[in-house]
Amino acid sequence: MELKNDTILITGGTSGLGLEFAAKLLALGNTVLITGRDQTKLEQAKKQLPGVHIFQSDVSDPEQITRLYQRISKEFPGLNVLINNAGEMRNLNLNDPSLDVWNVTREVETNLMGPIRMVQEFMPQLKKQKSAAILNVTSGIALIPFPLSPVYGATKAGLRSYTKSLRVQLKNTSIKVFELIAPAAKTPLNDKFLDEPGFDPKMMMAPNKVVDTALNGLQKDKFEVYPGAAQIMKIVSRLAPKVLFNQMAKMADVKITRDGF
Repeated sequence: MELKNDTILITGGTSGLGLEFAAKLLALGNTVLITGRDQTKLEQAKKQLPGVHIFQSDVSDPEQITRLYQRISKEFPGLNVLINNAGEMRNLNLNDPSLDVWNVTREVETNLMGPIRMVQEFMPQLKKQKSAAILNVTSGIALIPFPLSPVYGATKAGLRSYTKSLRVQLKNTSIKVFELIAPAAKTPLNDKFLDEPGFDPKMMMAPNKVVDTALNGLQKDKFEVYPGAAQIMKIVSRLAPKVLFNQMAKMADVKITRDGF
């Protein structure tokens, strides 16, 4: 992928990696569209990046995805790149009695069902283009479970599995399927973990470096991109998975003891 003169849709583009993707892709000369649930944050992103096109849409809602497609397919028929970046990560204690059956699966709708539905809705438009791409943003936690965020980890592992299968099924089309296995980054997604014992903020990667690595990978047609610590997790997950998992489990043990459930 050259990533020049493309029309690119980024979900969750108002902050973190999504906003960083938008800024860098605009600078490369692309037409960039971003979505988000919060209109105020979208307008703030527009002020920061005047060239970006904003669309209020929630990827956890299938009806909103359909409406988004209907609008974008008319206004931007040349759309050829979809970046599924929107996500939610929660610090959950599954012993908490207030965590009901509706609330506990919230991340599944956004992190897993959202990208699957976005791909299915936009696939016909992407297939019309001579060159197209889908980038799904997963996580190093897709490789090794992170017990502090049990549902988030499950969604990212699921998205990774889906992405691999999607790549096989689309291999004879014009659509290339990429995966960014993102490390912990200095974004709002990870702010809630800063006070957790054993969580080292120094291990978090700057968002611009994560996105630079991702874009470099796409330009080289590298279908799986592992920036920073994600590369280490890839190696450790193969050679000594129990060692890394046990370290992560200790953080959850502290939380469970502290919460007292």
